[in-house]
Amino acid sequence: MDRSDIPSLDDLRAFEATARLGSVRLAADSLALTHGAVSRRITKLANDIGVSLFEKNGRGLRLTPAGETLNLTLGRFFSELGATVQSLRATRAGKTALVLSCEPSVAARWLIPRLGAFQTAHPGIALHLSVGGGLVDFRKNQVDLAIRRLDFAVPEAWNVRTLFAERVGPVMRPEWVPKFERGDYLALGSKTRPDAWAQWLKTHPSARRPTEIRYYDHHSLIVEAAAAGLGVALSPLVLAVDDVERGSLAAPAGFDPDGSQYGLIWMGAGELQGVEFELAEWLLAQFSHLYPAGGAPRTRRRKTGTMQSSGKPPI
Repeated sequence: MDRSDIPSLDDLRAFEATARLGSVRLAADSLALTHGAVSRRITKLANDIGVSLFEKNGRGLRLTPAGETLNLTLGRFFSELGATVQSLRATRAGKTALVLSCEPSVAARWLIPRLGAFQTAHPGIALHLSVGGGLVDFRKNQVDLAIRRLDFAVPEAWNVRTLFAERVGPVMRPEWVPKFERGDYLALGSKTRPDAWAQWLKTHPSARRPTEIRYYDHHSLIVEAAAAGLGVALSPLVLAVDDVERGSLAAPAGFDPDGSQYGLIWMGAGELQGVEFELAEWLLAQFSHLYPAGGAPRTRRRKTGTMQSSGKPPI
């Protein structure tokens, strides 16, 4: 194909944003364009190629088979282009700054208390912390690395290195242990995982049932509430480990794997290098005691645009 036959980059960006976000309105917002401008660009692209790219699906849109094919290619193209541009900028500037995105509860209760040690060990790296959950817009938010619970579909353009297996268990003030053991306790749950208590009780049939379950918005809140003596929180180990080690919280039933994992995510081909590699190695060392012996981290690597083997809302 002659390069003059390649569609307009603006039209391709409008199509890719609509396919990625599932909405012309959201695509228009992300591209700082009007709804009509995005629609016209998609229509022009479809006419230039000679195929239909979207079809109506109720009140929304869905990709046609031809649209799916084009979207896969564009996903790889924009990912490679973004990684190349970031690499060139980093090389030119001698990059020493990093943006790490982390789920809010993990950031507040686990990461931030340890960042002082990282800055002491790496005084030349300026680490900027951002919070969020689920999918990451690496380009828009200029994120270098992200820590996420891997409970959502991971795009093929991402690399994922497993950090630790998620483990959960009930935590409480030490004086609440007798109440917990006789079933005279208030259970605290997170709205982000509303069925967590039911699942835990199902796998622990000998455990006493709570008198009531109350829900907070995030896991960090229920751990704080448990520490304040308000009830028994079903907490991920990563959020409660410091309090348990200090003795301010007790975990009489221990922590059990829930089948999910946390991963360190980045875009672009190849292994991490430079300051990204230094941060990744530090994180792996810090997280190492949170996964069982033999559960060594794994990396999902790109190979011709796909991921090999495996490693949501913010917790």
